[in-house]
Amino acid sequence: MFQIARWKCPVIASKIILPALTLAAAMAASAPADAKTITAVMHSDLRVIDPGFTTAYITRDHGYMVYDTLLATDANFKIQPQMADWKVSDDKLTYTFTLRDGLKWHDGAPVTAEDCVASLKRWGKNDGMGQKLMDFTASIEAPDAKTIVLKLKEPYGLVLETIGKPSSLVPFMMPKRLAETPPGQQIKEQIGSGPFKFVAAEFQPGVKAVYEKNKDYVPRKEPASWTAGGKIVKVDRVEWITMADAQTAVNALQSGDIDFMENPSWDILPVLAANPDLRVEDLNKFGFQTVGRMNFLYPPFDNLKVRRAALMALNQKDVLDGLVGNPKYYRICGAIFICDTPLATDVGSETLVKGNGMAEAKKLLAASGYDGTPIVIMAPGDVVTLKAQPIVAAQLLREAGFKVDVQATDWQTVVTRRASQKPPSEGGWNMFFTNFTSADVANPVAHFPITAKGKNGSWFGWPDDPKEEALRDAFVRASSPDEQKKIAADIQQEVYDQVIYIPLGQYLAPSAWRKSLSGVLDGPATPVFWNIDKSE
Repeated sequence: MFQIARWKCPVIASKIILPALTLAAAMAASAPADAKTITAVMHSDLRVIDPGFTTAYITRDHGYMVYDTLLATDANFKIQPQMADWKVSDDKLTYTFTLRDGLKWHDGAPVTAEDCVASLKRWGKNDGMGQKLMDFTASIEAPDAKTIVLKLKEPYGLVLETIGKPSSLVPFMMPKRLAETPPGQQIKEQIGSGPFKFVAAEFQPGVKAVYEKNKDYVPRKEPASWTAGGKIVKVDRVEWITMADAQTAVNALQSGDIDFMENPSWDILPVLAANPDLRVEDLNKFGFQTVGRMNFLYPPFDNLKVRRAALMALNQKDVLDGLVGNPKYYRICGAIFICDTPLATDVGSETLVKGNGMAEAKKLLAASGYDGTPIVIMAPGDVVTLKAQPIVAAQLLREAGFKVDVQATDWQTVVTRRASQKPPSEGGWNMFFTNFTSADVANPVAHFPITAKGKNGSWFGWPDDPKEEALRDAFVRASSPDEQKKIAADIQQEVYDQVIYIPLGQYLAPSAWRKSLSGVLDGPATPVFWNIDKSE
């Protein structure tokens, strides 16, 4: 999909920033003296810790530490048993899942099928794939402590792929008492059955999050593969340390004060690749799609003409040059379902990929009735992969004639604020940008940004488009790959016609870690910290 850069350059000595290293030392000092600890700087600070509350990847990553899943996806894109095995009735209407032995919650209670039914129901209200599965579901029940029975109204070919999805609102299992938390509220405890336990007493948002090995966890016997297989924990602790300044984190990685850095900036990769103590590798070989999202509830983007003017004003090359810089790590691609996949098409994407829509944008905006009210764009400054998009977009929108109010925040503020349906003048917003791993946007059911069920069913921004939803239903009922491909092209045309979201291209984001770490796994939802060992 991409050409991965292989650079050679001399090691550049960096000045160590002492306050950050003092902080890192303090983090390490909190661990027992003999504990084998991995210290990592993730792509974002962790603040929202309910994995069913947000699609933010840092919360998903936290979820994989603490929780487990009924099914999982391996490196061959095959669904595998994780907490449960399954069988399917001959008429394809009944799926029976049987929990494996040895499953316990972190508080010592046994995992029951009743817990899992409640977890599936909670997840099915929030996740796009889950919602679609629930549309086809007649019932989900727990006839005994180890058995979950899902009955369909009609055959649905993506049941296993939905329950085994690897990213964004993953169907993590949790105790019934937590899964029954009312919609819109976050769960009060972090009690899962996964390979790590969350150390709530050491959680300091903006500073660190700590996880300890779950000694009661019984891993599967199969080798680890993506999110499937045996989740064998080989260290005592994992500490996620917040270093908002990327250069500070790079310095700490090179000096050995941290072990792992999820997203170094692209311009520093030559330095890290030249360091003999470090390894630089892209753990997500399928990359990411970066996207822009408008708020459909309030002016001016409740007006299709204004949305189309904004679409025409933006172009992928300017955004990717600002975000990544090096074309070896990015790809201009108008396919909403990712280039080089069976569903890829360029339908509707011409101005985005060619960058020739500015003149038309000015005409459309002038004819739209736009009254000059500033567009509120949320702009996080603390995440390498999210800093450039709002700045580049604001410049292009201003050129088209929009007035723009860029409001600088951190990413976790954006994660919280984007859920608000208040008007922009009361703390709401008009536009934000984010990224999706390719696995999250590879088909019309998984794809969060194209759901169009309005205020109570869509992803943040809340578009309402019955035609789009009818096309998504037609896709899951399609009887052949050719029919699916045709419907996917119709879906993409509708996305561009209504400007349901704006795909702004694809990119790779390599990670870096010290060679004292071994067993680092790749996958569509990375990084994960099982299977990793650390030598002294």
